[in-house]
Amino acid sequence: MFSMKAWALSGGDWVIWGLFASSAVAVAVIIERALVLRREMQQFNKLEEAFLGDPKSAEKAIKAHPGSAARILHRVLEHTDENVLVAASLQERKFIEHRLIVLGTLGNNAPFVGLFGTVLGVIRAFHDLASQAGAGPEVVMAGLSEALIATAVGLLVAIPCVVAYNYFQKRAKDLLSGTEALGRLLLARARA
Repeated sequence: MFSMKAWALSGGDWVIWGLFASSAVAVAVIIERALVLRREMQQFNKLEEAFLGDPKSAEKAIKAHPGSAARILHRVLEHTDENVLVAASLQERKFIEHRLIVLGTLGNNAPFVGLFGTVLGVIRAFHDLASQAGAGPEVVMAGLSEALIATAVGLLVAIPCVVAYNYFQKRAKDLLSGTEALGRLLLARARA
């Protein structure tokens, strides 16, 4: 039969392994999003260069280039409506920010998960002290040092996740605002 006491006395080792598994997922998301956003920004920069030329070269570039910016601008080119620009941008935002919730969630919660592992480790350390009559503080100190590792691992997972999340959010915002500016320029050219 499962009991809370037995679970609490298990210590925080399983928490540390869970955090390591979470960090592997976070690394995969960071690499994937870095590659996607790098490719998207390269495509956007090519489109932006084309917009500096004549309007016909901009239209050709929109049709020739892949990427979120080109898909947004292609819809604007077809419909010449500001509402289409907004709707297309919102739709592409889902693609650009895909999986960032993983980084945000881990960045916010990994320290608490690590702290939970530390609490479990402290419970086990004091239980070990109580069960070994006459033992000195060495028993508790060994358990406490093991328990604090969980907090350190939680922070080790959280900090890169928060940094990556903020960086990718900024890149996504830059890409979408730049695309919106090009879309408004496209609309102005179409109305002229």
